[in-house]
Amino acid sequence: MSYAPDGQQYQPYRPEGQIPQPPQGDRYGRPYGRPPQGQQDPYGQPAQYAPHDQYAPHDQYGQHGPYEEPEPPRRRARGRRWLIAGASVLALAGIAALVLNHYEIPPFTDKGSAVSFGKTPAGDGKKNGNAPSANSKMLMPTGPAAEFKNSMTLPDGTHVAVTTLDGKKSGFKGKVWVWAPKEYDDPKFAKSGFPVMIALPGGAGYPSNYWMGTDLGLQTSISKWYAEGKSKPFILAMPVLNPGPDDKGVYWDGSDIPGQPKMGTWLTEDVPDLMKANFRTVKSRDGWAFMGSSTGGFAGLKAVLKHPDKFKAVIASGPDIVPDSSLWKGHEKEKAENNPELLAKQLIDSKGPEVYLAFQVGDSENNKKTLPDVQKFVATYGNKGPVHAELKVIKGGQHNAKTYVPNMGEGPVQYISKVMEGPVE
Repeated sequence: MSYAPDGQQYQPYRPEGQIPQPPQGDRYGRPYGRPPQGQQDPYGQPAQYAPHDQYAPHDQYGQHGPYEEPEPPRRRARGRRWLIAGASVLALAGIAALVLNHYEIPPFTDKGSAVSFGKTPAGDGKKNGNAPSANSKMLMPTGPAAEFKNSMTLPDGTHVAVTTLDGKKSGFKGKVWVWAPKEYDDPKFAKSGFPVMIALPGGAGYPSNYWMGTDLGLQTSISKWYAEGKSKPFILAMPVLNPGPDDKGVYWDGSDIPGQPKMGTWLTEDVPDLMKANFRTVKSRDGWAFMGSSTGGFAGLKAVLKHPDKFKAVIASGPDIVPDSSLWKGHEKEKAENNPELLAKQLIDSKGPEVYLAFQVGDSENNKKTLPDVQKFVATYGNKGPVHAELKVIKGGQHNAKTYVPNMGEGPVQYISKVMEGPVE
């Protein structure tokens, strides 16, 4: 940056005594003054010369410059400018659309729009002549229909939708996200009931259920596994797991702890009722399963062992094996009634309905007790009487959903899919 003392205007350096002179002639090299008689310019016209006193505005030295005639218009340059301007407008429009979509501003996103699943309104099967036969394995939607809003749309056009469920049996009110594979709307399955998997997260599981996000790939994985013949085309129910945030290790074990919200009833009664009311499902327990990780794995495991008449299988990833919420203090009897070890023993002793427990645990989990605890459980109760169990140890696997989802397709989901039903008519 050049510097000039205050009050002085910067002038470029010129050697002493040298004063620049204006160019001798106009822009075409024609001399100033009157032309010789009959001389023509380069365009074949009588030469027109600018007199010496006609100059353009001051040049950089403060001198008058010669007068210049305007250039003829250049059509190519103008077309190029229009092209650049048009491209700029399109680019700005694209950026604006992305911004509006990111902030979920209609019409650039369909988030929040109403979503319906299937072609038959809930509770309207008989009215439309779609009532199944008396011996059908399929249960038509019973109604009343819930109000589902789109949470996100997947590349295959399916939707993850959310509703607020006011649990009539538990008294708890919370959000439930749902997803159905594209086969659910396929005309060839129009009279088929689909299996349901209730997917539970780890941690607080409140105010959202992380399985509802597509970043973990649960939904797309189920579609992929089904196409590969590894999995049933499960409908997913993804409820909140707890009634509040995980506050300093306080959580509810997915159970009915005395004096607390009845989260066990919420998961095993209200959520299934929601799915039956709005989807074509399987009448028997052969179409109902749980899946969960960490605390959600414990809740799903306990639900299947406690209610084998309603649920047939579970995929439990990195689960706790015994209830450990601090809220059980003073309620030892109820705590025992929600202990998977004791529930498994009771089921074996009573020769109750068969259940299928698919465990998967990483060998690098942060809780070093998780793997040996699951191994002990499988060795003690697995494959005895009605309790069937299988354990997949994930080499290098850690305690997180990103470890569990891809490994589900290599064992656990096949294990439970072999014993479950759906789609069925």
